[in-house]
Amino acid sequence: METTEKIVESYCRYVKEWFTIPNIKCHGQYEIDLLAVNTTSPNLQRYHIECGVSISGSYSKLTTKEFSTEMLKERVKAAGQRRTLDYFIKRKFNIPEVIEQLKVYGFEQGNYQRIIVTWDATDEARKEAEKNGIVIWDLPNLLNEIADEHLKHRRYFTDDTARTIQLYAMAMTMRR
Repeated sequence: METTEKIVESYCRYVKEWFTIPNIKCHGQYEIDLLAVNTTSPNLQRYHIECGVSISGSYSKLTTKEFSTEMLKERVKAAGQRRTLDYFIKRKFNIPEVIEQLKVYGFEQGNYQRIIVTWDATDEARKEAEKNGIVIWDLPNLLNEIADEHLKHRRYFTDDTARTIQLYAMAMTMRR
């Protein structure tokens, strides 16, 4: 599991207080980054969450640039392709192998929310995502929410990711 996926799982577990299942393998080398369920809601709100975070200047924002499976195969163009909204729609959310695996966990079309976690996104990508029923979460905001939550509720975490963020948040309050 990538670091950003661990951070998002920590956010879902400790801030949102959702049940999570990470890294679900699908047929054909596809994978679901994270499934989450809000078990306290009366109708079990479900979430399919995919992470695509880059802090590289030219790739930090999710865009609406054209996605091409052929360009995804070219090493020099792959990173840019993975930063497009259509990459997530076509390769992460709407691919038959993923949809079939989602059904195993009770995720049927219309009963769950799709979420993309990114460092940032263009205004066009945000609007297009909304049109497609996709919510965009910005990782910097999640990190701040995790830190705030840890500072409010002082408890010991055995989860390495949660503990690291908690320690960092505490250190930042001591900064001079």
